[in-house]
Amino acid sequence: MISHQITTTKKVSLLDEPWLPVKMLSGEVRELGLLALFDQASQIVALAETAPPSLMAQYRLLLAITHRALSAQMSNWGQRELRHWFSQGLPTEAITAYLDKWRDRFWLFHPELPFMQVAGLATATETGEKFKPWTQIDLASVSGNAPVVFNHSVDTAPDAISSSHAIRTLLGFLQCTPGGLVKVFRDADKAGPLANTAAVLPLGECLAQTLVLGLHPASPDHEDVPSWEQPALTIANLKAPPRLATGPNDRYTRQTRAVLFQGEEDGTIRWLRFAAGEGLDEDPHAPDPMANFREGSAGPVRLTFSEGRALWRDLPALLPDGGDKKSAPAAILNSATRLNKSLSKKHLRLLVAGLASDQAKLLRWRVEHLALPLALLEQPEITRTARDMLEMAETLFASLRGAAVQLIADTLPDSQQKDTRSRARVLFEAGPVAPLFFARAERALMTILARIEDAPDAAEQQWQLVLKEAALAAWEVQLTSLGGSTSVWRANAKAQSRLRSAIREQLTALNETGEVQ
Repeated sequence: MISHQITTTKKVSLLDEPWLPVKMLSGEVRELGLLALFDQASQIVALAETAPPSLMAQYRLLLAITHRALSAQMSNWGQRELRHWFSQGLPTEAITAYLDKWRDRFWLFHPELPFMQVAGLATATETGEKFKPWTQIDLASVSGNAPVVFNHSVDTAPDAISSSHAIRTLLGFLQCTPGGLVKVFRDADKAGPLANTAAVLPLGECLAQTLVLGLHPASPDHEDVPSWEQPALTIANLKAPPRLATGPNDRYTRQTRAVLFQGEEDGTIRWLRFAAGEGLDEDPHAPDPMANFREGSAGPVRLTFSEGRALWRDLPALLPDGGDKKSAPAAILNSATRLNKSLSKKHLRLLVAGLASDQAKLLRWRVEHLALPLALLEQPEITRTARDMLEMAETLFASLRGAAVQLIADTLPDSQQKDTRSRARVLFEAGPVAPLFFARAERALMTILARIEDAPDAAEQQWQLVLKEAALAAWEVQLTSLGGSTSVWRANAKAQSRLRSAIREQLTALNETGEVQ
């Protein structure tokens, strides 16, 4: 039976009690409260959260706190201050003073101001006596009518979780929840700011450096404030139309759904109240600072994680567009590039994390790390060369696919029929060619990109040789998978010439060295 009592005392201070998982320079993984985390930020390598939505949400929370604490100390800052904080550490005293000022807003349980929750749900007619299992906010759990995959828990008997698990899960949910039906206060609600997004964050050698690299510009007008500096949300706010973000701090902490945890006597959480939140309206002229945009059929679209597609294939979305407006890197990359250049750094390390969903169903989530030569991000000639090289891989693969589909179709009965070609394409997509081609290219990519600045012609030639060898290796695997019948070898005699012709036409740098035969 669910206990219906309303919280009347303050419990679980997120400033003092440990809840954020971190990896220390020693290699130890531990949990820290916010005050201890900022005090030890130079001894922490990175956050150690394992769920990608929660990982990015925690970094965004820390960035909002850092930005507001620095804004309280000074009205503006520039490259000089950023370089100082990067090398000497963040001004811990200013951050501690800021958190102490807002201490009353960082209680997980509070009668009026529970952190990132809506106390009014406890007394609202629509939600006061209605409870959902905590899995309602867990993007990886079965909830409602979602299909069962691995998790066979049921809504009527959810397992209990700790308060630290609950708040970490809530942060990730609020940032990454897909749009869709809610049915409490509104029929449907907007998606979270990082829904269907492969979000990017520049990384330093320690957490303090990462926060400096990810810090957005100062905002002297102080209009962009996080949720804890805003008045507590009311039921009227939840019923109001979605509103635009006032800036990154608002966006990083927007309560896109209304949640109120119901604590158990032992401090764990099984149940919560749930409703539509403060919807986020998107402004195409002020995109999320961590979102990259790639070329789409009707204009730029957010970069997300696609099934069977390695992130490096979408690397152009992380690079300056060169004026073609087909893609756009995240704003956070521009500021990190400028800072790294002023620090005479040669590389920019990136964390890319997030999830992809289809409506309300989670498809996949991922965390990837990249280390890009800084020249790729700040020298237009190098950027263009890298873009051309990556486009070359996609163009050659398209030719490889076309030849392989022809090869497969010619080994099937009625090879010239339209349905046969469709079947051949399905067989190709399920086969080994694409994974092998792109895996072999990926193994060489970063080494070759590192050579672009000093020897762009040699790097491009080496890349073309890698692509040629990858295409021919993939072709041999395709042949082997079809068997050794006479029909296969007859089909190969015709289709392979198509592939070799594409190699000669597209890998022009190899023609000059005699590498193309």
